[in-house]
Amino acid sequence: MKVWVVDASVIIKWFMTENESDTATALKLLIALRNDNIKILQPFHWLAEVAAVITRLRPEYAENIINLLYMMELPVCNDLTMLNIACKLSKKYNHHLFDTLYHAVALYQQDTMLVTADTTYFNKIYQEGNIILLSSLKL
Repeated sequence: MKVWVVDASVIIKWFMTENESDTATALKLLIALRNDNIKILQPFHWLAEVAAVITRLRPEYAENIINLLYMMELPVCNDLTMLNIACKLSKKYNHHLFDTLYHAVALYQQDTMLVTADTTYFNKIYQEGNIILLSSLKL
C-alpha cells in the first residue's frame, strides 16, 4: 500500500473549506485515512506547523482543531537521514525547511508520496520526484 505524506497546505483544507480550492479532494483524502484505506506518515514537525497556521487563520477554533489532529495519532518520521535530505533540498532550492521536511519523508521512505496544494513548492521541486499536487490526486 502506498503511503502518503500530507503537508500543511492540504491539512488546512480539512478545516478551512470556504474559499479554498480542491477541498473536496482534501476531504476525500481525510475520509480514506479515517476508513483505513490509506496510510499516512508525517514529518515530526507537522502538528506544530499546522497549529501555527490554524492559530493565525482561525484562532477561535485553533485549540479544538489542534486537539482533533493530535488525537489522530498520525505516525511520524523523525530520522536523521530524512532531516539531512530536507536540509539538502532546502539549500538546493532555496526553500523553507518546513516544506522540504514533508518532501524528505516521501523521498526517504519507500512507496511514499507527498501530497501538496502548494503550487509554488511543487513547481520548484517536482523533478525530485515523489510529489503530487492535490489537484491531480485521484483516490
